[in-house]
Amino acid sequence: MDTKVNDQITDAVTQANVKVLGEAPAMAMGNLYQAMAHSTGILFQNAVNAQNQQNILAQAAATQGVMQIYSIDTAADGIADSKILNGGV
Repeated sequence: MDTKVNDQITDAVTQANVKVLGEAPAMAMGNLYQAMAHSTGILFQNAVNAQNQQNILAQAAATQGVMQIYSIDTAADGIADSKILNGGV
């Protein structure tokens, strides 16, 4: 059962299909660029976070080192005082 389709309808469908096919490469490249920009943004966020963590670790290590340096005399004084109070034992 063949029915004749109006030529305007076939032209409209053909033009819509051609439009979609014509835009496909541009849409694909747009999606690719958007994905790359997102990935680059996450990369920089991770780099900043890692640098922040390294700075925190460096500051903690420096603090511990300074605390140890300042506690040397206190420990030596405590040992000497203990020896004096215990009668030189």
